[in-house]
Amino acid sequence: MGTSKNYKQVHSPKYWQKKSGSKRKNRKSNKNISKQKIIKFGIYSFVSLILFGLIFVSILFVWISKDLPEPGKLQKRLLAETTKIYDRTGEHLLYEIHGDQKRTLIKLEEIPDHTKFAFIALEDKNFWQHKGLSLKHIFKAVIFYSFKKIGLYRGLVPGGSTLTQQFVKNSILTREKTLARKLKEWILAYQIEKKFTKEQILELYFNEIPFGSTAYGIESAAQTYLAKSAKDLTLAESAILAAMIQAPTYYSPYGNHTDELYNRQKFVLSEMVDMGFVSEQEVEEAKKQNIKFERSISNIKAPHFVLYVKEQLTEKFGERLVEQGGLKVFTSLDIYKQNIAEETINKFAEGNQKNWEASNAALVSLDPKTGEILAMVGSKDFFNEEIDGQVNIALRARQPGSSFKPIVYTAAWQQGYFPETVIFDVVTKFKTETGKDYEPHNYDYEEHGPVSLKKALQGSLNISAVKTIYLAGVSNVLDLAEKLGYTTLSDRSRFGLSLVLGGGEIKLLEHVAAFGVIAREGIKQEPISILKIEDASGNILDEVKIKKGDRVMNEQIARITNYILSDDNARSYVFGTRSLLTLPNRSVASKTGTTNNYRDAWTIGYTPSLVTGVWVGNNNNSEMKKGASGYQVAAPIWHEYMSLVLGDTPPEEFKKPKYELPEKSMLGGSIGKETIVTIDKSSGLLASEYTPEHLKENKTYRELHNILYFINKNNLSDPEPGYASNDIQFESWEQAVVTWAIDQEIDINEEPPKEFDNIHILKNKPFLAILEPWPDSKIDKSFNVRIEWEALLPIKKIEYYVDDVLLVTKKNNFTNQINQLLILPNTFLKGDHYLKIVIYDEEENSNLAWHKIILK
Repeated sequence: MGTSKNYKQVHSPKYWQKKSGSKRKNRKSNKNISKQKIIKFGIYSFVSLILFGLIFVSILFVWISKDLPEPGKLQKRLLAETTKIYDRTGEHLLYEIHGDQKRTLIKLEEIPDHTKFAFIALEDKNFWQHKGLSLKHIFKAVIFYSFKKIGLYRGLVPGGSTLTQQFVKNSILTREKTLARKLKEWILAYQIEKKFTKEQILELYFNEIPFGSTAYGIESAAQTYLAKSAKDLTLAESAILAAMIQAPTYYSPYGNHTDELYNRQKFVLSEMVDMGFVSEQEVEEAKKQNIKFERSISNIKAPHFVLYVKEQLTEKFGERLVEQGGLKVFTSLDIYKQNIAEETINKFAEGNQKNWEASNAALVSLDPKTGEILAMVGSKDFFNEEIDGQVNIALRARQPGSSFKPIVYTAAWQQGYFPETVIFDVVTKFKTETGKDYEPHNYDYEEHGPVSLKKALQGSLNISAVKTIYLAGVSNVLDLAEKLGYTTLSDRSRFGLSLVLGGGEIKLLEHVAAFGVIAREGIKQEPISILKIEDASGNILDEVKIKKGDRVMNEQIARITNYILSDDNARSYVFGTRSLLTLPNRSVASKTGTTNNYRDAWTIGYTPSLVTGVWVGNNNNSEMKKGASGYQVAAPIWHEYMSLVLGDTPPEEFKKPKYELPEKSMLGGSIGKETIVTIDKSSGLLASEYTPEHLKENKTYRELHNILYFINKNNLSDPEPGYASNDIQFESWEQAVVTWAIDQEIDINEEPPKEFDNIHILKNKPFLAILEPWPDSKIDKSFNVRIEWEALLPIKKIEYYVDDVLLVTKKNNFTNQINQLLILPNTFLKGDHYLKIVIYDEEENSNLAWHKIILK
């Protein structure tokens, strides 16, 4: 519609007929009249609807506006009250979030241009054009919020507010999340835009915006975080402060998201370049600046835990209510256990630093029955900037090393494998999707031959672990990890077989909670840090009701893992008995972990009622000394803490699992098929009745194969595939077994003989005759013996006996007749005696002849 048209023209049926170019002169008049009526009715209905909407919006505007403060009265503030955070008893104050606001006013002209540009570039690019509202930003915020609600987005929802709206909600309105409050915000933003200039609004904004803690306004923020006036802020410092304001607690430089803070700073700088506020050269110089933050936290106990709680509070209630609302927060923290955790870490800190170049340590301890966090130490010294002590390692993703193996083996139990299942722990090449072979090695660079999965897990054998994750399936392991609560393994494309050796970063808190699920026999409780929240009047705003938890694993599966990790004898071949991984007179399950190049060392251990994890390393990911394993640097901390906090509490036992082993080779525990037969050493054939006893031996014929010869890993109930296996790993796994067997001088896959000894047979037995003396001949103690024989093979040995006493042995190549002089010892008395002669051919075929003689 053109602007030259008046209201009546625009809403006239003739106008629309003329505009559409319709020609209906030849139509019947009754039809024209009917269509004109329809058009008239439609136009009038549309206009009526518009008018009604305008009237409704006007009435709504007046009704909402009646309670709004005057835009000019902007200095009136609510009285701020201190929020207090307590331990689980409410008797120990951990921290006070002071309600007193620090605010120092500053004129807009005193604020550097690059500071103004940083905030405008990030928060409101169209600040100079809009009238207080940005429909584009509002729509964008709604979309991201909707995605977050349905789980398609996990980050912070981008702001939909202009700088004017932010000023309104931070200075005039409450932070309640209702439609009425949002409408009030829009109305006030519009009114302020009409009353003040853009420069005045920007000055009000910079003097009001909250930066967390008690810092309000840019000047207070500059003084609090950087110990300087806002007029002296550099480009880099301006960008870092701008990066904080969306969520000051989350992006706090003293919190656990400093990486995200600096990434956001870089984003601010990039936006400033795109808008032409600064040059790329200026940005590159700004990125090089090392920003030094002032220490602003004091009088705090369990600082990492407190800040973790504060972050959750602000997510739920907003910055203002937490900072000024006078909340009383009862946490899950057990101050007794927390003190022991801190003291224990400090006790071993100096030794770990001196002996292993490990500058930091963290500990998390929780109750698996409730999920309550009882102790959390994020670093050995919160206030030590040299080690980045304010970073909470309990919430940072680090590689877990072998401490992740129990999760993989638990997934294997779920897929139908057993502790007794046998695999070959021998150097093996694994085929990968990249086409490049993967060849893991054990920590001791040894091969351990056929081992049970139980022994492989307790001995932390890497080769066996990689085979286990292949058999269990990487996707099945990740499915289990997700159910157990790991949030850092969602990008499945990143992970392959090396996941079992700690190839995926995880958080200590989530790691401990996952082991808590196993300790509770498959019942999952989400980690809990806040038990109850009261407002300033004592009204309960929120209170945790401990639930039964969700079953995410069959109890028998969990019991298998508990049974293995608590079996001290099973790991004794590596750690010995009664090691640091045990507790006196108490059943405890435990596992260590060490990453490549000794960057991370872990120990996780638990009873049915207490799970504790310890990490040791360096925050900057630098290497510790070679040998700084989880057992060396983390286990001593874990052992001492658990010993002290459990003290003389009643010991608990893990329940034994129940399962039936299948009869399949290797899957059910047997190494392979075995056949034991008696063979003839000479021929290698089955021994017969003619085989000499000394040439008989029992021989075991073993059919050794890799496990894929006996099973289809995708369906363990399938028949034995044998050499027909089409598994991609079969050939390389089979070759590894053959190579190992050759190195061990073991004959494998040799069929037992089916034929009998063909050397020691009746027709090969030599014939022997004693020619002299004759039977019953009378002889002297010295007498001649003459024999003759017939034999198919050369005679190699002749033995002469009297009364089974061997007198002479002759070895040589003989003709078929021989004389031999025998002399009887004086011990032989007069009377009857028996002469016996035995002959042997070169294959040990033998025969004998004997008869009676009489000594004179």
